[in-house]
Amino acid sequence: MPEPVRLRQGSNLGQPLTRREGRLKVTGAAHYAADHHPDGMLHAVLATSTIARGRVVSLDVAAAQAHPGVVAVMTPENAPPLARHPDEKADPFTFRMELLQDSRVRYPGQAIAVVIAETLEAATEGAALLAPRYEAEPARTGLDSAEPYRPEAIGVGEPPDMATGDVEAGLARAERRVEATYETAAQYHNAMEPHAVVASWEGDELTLDTPSQGMAIAQGRLAGLFGIRPDAIHIRSPFLGGGFGSKGLISGPQVLGAMAARLLGRPVKLVLRREQMYGPVGHRAPTRQTLRLGTDADGRLLALDHRTLTASSSFDDFVEPAGGVSHTLYATPALATSHRAVRLDTGTPLFMRAPGEATGSVALESAIDEMAEACGLDPLEFRLRNYAEREPASGRPFSSKALRACYRLGAERFGWASRPRAARQMRDADGLLVGWGLGTATFPALMFQAEARAELTADGAASVEIGAHDMGQGAWTALAQIAAESLGLTPDQVSFRMGDSRLPNAGIAGGSAHTATAGSAIHAAGTAAIAELAALAMADERSPLFGAGNTGVVARDGRLLRRDDESRGEAFTEILARAGRASVEGRGSSSTDPAARESYAMHAHGAVFAEVKVDPDLGQVRCTRLVGAFAAGRVINPRLVRSQYYGGMIWGVSFALHEKAVHDPRSGRIMNANLGDYHVPVNADVPSLDAILVEEEDPHVNALGIKGVGEIGITGTAGAVANAVRHATGIRVRDLPITLDRLL
Repeated sequence: MPEPVRLRQGSNLGQPLTRREGRLKVTGAAHYAADHHPDGMLHAVLATSTIARGRVVSLDVAAAQAHPGVVAVMTPENAPPLARHPDEKADPFTFRMELLQDSRVRYPGQAIAVVIAETLEAATEGAALLAPRYEAEPARTGLDSAEPYRPEAIGVGEPPDMATGDVEAGLARAERRVEATYETAAQYHNAMEPHAVVASWEGDELTLDTPSQGMAIAQGRLAGLFGIRPDAIHIRSPFLGGGFGSKGLISGPQVLGAMAARLLGRPVKLVLRREQMYGPVGHRAPTRQTLRLGTDADGRLLALDHRTLTASSSFDDFVEPAGGVSHTLYATPALATSHRAVRLDTGTPLFMRAPGEATGSVALESAIDEMAEACGLDPLEFRLRNYAEREPASGRPFSSKALRACYRLGAERFGWASRPRAARQMRDADGLLVGWGLGTATFPALMFQAEARAELTADGAASVEIGAHDMGQGAWTALAQIAAESLGLTPDQVSFRMGDSRLPNAGIAGGSAHTATAGSAIHAAGTAAIAELAALAMADERSPLFGAGNTGVVARDGRLLRRDDESRGEAFTEILARAGRASVEGRGSSSTDPAARESYAMHAHGAVFAEVKVDPDLGQVRCTRLVGAFAAGRVINPRLVRSQYYGGMIWGVSFALHEKAVHDPRSGRIMNANLGDYHVPVNADVPSLDAILVEEEDPHVNALGIKGVGEIGITGTAGAVANAVRHATGIRVRDLPITLDRLL
């Protein structure tokens, strides 16, 4: 388990502690899913479709089975029967998956068979021998390849259309108007750790070592598919090598690993190859967004219309809610958003870091800059003139909003005041064009359900348990800090357990809500344990805390102290020893005030300032400097928070300049399904990063005042980079990513 954290001076909260599990990771002692090798384990490899649409006519199963080391080939002919068809949808978080139920092919890269062997090499070679033959149908690969439809919902259950005020009337009376269409490319998950599973069965009990952002949700899905109890499924997931939404729900390949283990009665390991990530585990759909803005003579918005065309798969619905970001950022009396989708022969798009906000913000922030230019205003001044004191879509006040401070502090740190208004005015010593751009960042402050357990023991230590998930964001450390704070101890006095489905349900690590959700449950459990301990002391005439019920007590440094006189108190160990108790226990759940959620709009905010340099002859773009200022409520660990902001900002650069899945229009296959051709930034692509943590108190979001930080960084950065390219070159690129051919 991770090593204890040594506390620095002061409170447990707000301390920049290093990662609790850091030494385990850098020494290789942290075991990820694919690091497990139970006795008798077999290796499974997927055989995947090379067509986008049609059906498999034949597989040379005999050739694969004859290969030395191959134990079995699982196809629709012999796959273990399922209790529930994988296309059956039980709730908005149930998405259809391909589990060898028939010969139909719905997208390229779909699993059409699983080869199981004694070695990985034998399984790989066996899969190559299957030589599938197909009946192929024409592939649908682009936003213009099918008729758009109006989805019933976007995201998870949100309405596709929203309107307040009269947009057309507002545009008609506007002094200045901008209308522009922006396109964003399909993006695919490329976490360092691919999806993997080591599955074993004991009767009707299933054990999985697999990366998961939501173990309880995975248990429910697997229980339905296999017809067993959720508590008969044991998932171990202490470490994830990145998730970004792709591991929030159990995927088809992970289930196929469990099916292979059931078929053969032996443990089975299945790990996706990099190219197999491009299909069955979700992705960010392409979008085409048209924005219409109108202002009065003073540059104040009169209307904003944000229309999105995006894509879902041919067999399921997940519609990128790109227009949602326009609901919250800029004040306008008339606002409308709409979403339409087309069905393509791809895997179903799903959650990918800031789903909706990432795609929507780059279009909105580009359009806002275009409107500022039309009004003859500095981009920052235009945003301040249209600053929303209440959420435009709902009219609700914000629970807290320190965006003005973000603008001010970010601009000061970046040096924005010296930015020339006109484009193509700055060059560096090498003759490269220099541009500065701005983007506003926002993300909702979400909360989910979670439970936790805390126990104080007679030796003065404590243990805290919760089935939480750490995909690199630092949950092992931040949640341990919250646990220690709630118990009046230091983190090195707390044994902290997480990453196992047998622990209390921590909900899902998604929506930038995990620290708020799991942390609130942990805080409640610790508080309950302290209350139990205090009850023992206050009822004991021998205790200096006897009768302190009216004034209350506080836990600090392993002692309970009277609130009205902190010189009077005693150690936890003394209270438990005198009561003859080995321990006291507390249980807690996450909670937020429903009335507050109804009364306030809850969001984190930020401002990102970007500098780019562009070669005027070659069109090559490089982002050379980023400064982001973010206000996200209470900061538990500034070191970890800053790391999350850096990651989001880097992904924003990736969105603006690098990432794009290229489809062959004939076959529908993704032509760059590897890290050599699918470009993501490396260290040299972002040489200077600065993240400012803006102080903000929010008494309404939850008991700890925590907002999420994992996704907000991307929402301002992509637009800031696009705006900086415009400022450097004078060219407005509306089709992202921005590549050199669009600047020549």
